[in-house]
Amino acid sequence: MGNARLQSIHVHPVKAFRGLELREAAVEPWGLAGDRRWMLIDDGGKVVTQREQPRLALAAAEPLPGGGVRLSAPGRAPLTVPVPGLVGTVTADIFGTEVEAVPAGGEAHAWCSGYLEAGVRLVHMDDPATRRPVESGYGLPGETVSFADGYPLLVTAQASLDALNALIARGDHADEGPLPMNRFRPNVVVSGTAAWAEDGWTRIAVGEVVLRVPKPCGRCVVTTTDQDTGRRGKEPLRTLARHRRLDRELVFGQNLVPENRGTIRVGDPVEILG
Repeated sequence: MGNARLQSIHVHPVKAFRGLELREAAVEPWGLAGDRRWMLIDDGGKVVTQREQPRLALAAAEPLPGGGVRLSAPGRAPLTVPVPGLVGTVTADIFGTEVEAVPAGGEAHAWCSGYLEAGVRLVHMDDPATRRPVESGYGLPGETVSFADGYPLLVTAQASLDALNALIARGDHADEGPLPMNRFRPNVVVSGTAAWAEDGWTRIAVGEVVLRVPKPCGRCVVTTTDQDTGRRGKEPLRTLARHRRLDRELVFGQNLVPENRGTIRVGDPVEILG
């Protein structure tokens, strides 16, 4: 395992928007700096993702100094959205977990609603240190997460994607492969491991940052969404169902919780601690 390296780093400033590749990133207790601090909710307060709106794959958010974002999407003029002031919070529902969030201004709501042709609001997580605990049953006291699905970071392995693509090539929907890693929307991608080696990890170090590995990542319909076109297919869920079923979940990649702050950089060594 001495050859394992950090291959790439990805953040998603607005949850469900397209990812942004970085050369380095600060690791905070609740995730990579700038990752998923913004998200969309519907009129009932429920999170809106590519599950319901695959066109979100084509929307982009450029992080700005101070925590704001510059939104862009096909057919829309770009919009700069600052971090909202002290306007109070609204209750957002992230897959059954309620979290308080601060709404952006009306211009941002109109921009996002116009793009999706549906009523949505853009909200910001003002205090990630207190707003939302890590998924119940897997987090330790005091551990928190941004607007990510349940954990601060997600790691995938290039060798595992290669193995998965080899399985897809032998399946009923071989024409859909090979799939790129962005289907899985990871934060960090590791090279130099054996395929599926991450199944056995419990703690790893990426450069100067140590991370706990609480559980594998269960997968949903978002993985079938082409991140360049917004179109959906059958893979990789069809192949994961045959080869990567764990309990009731189809798994690819591992969730991570940082044990310390630090900066990670592409090329950093990855050490398996347990």
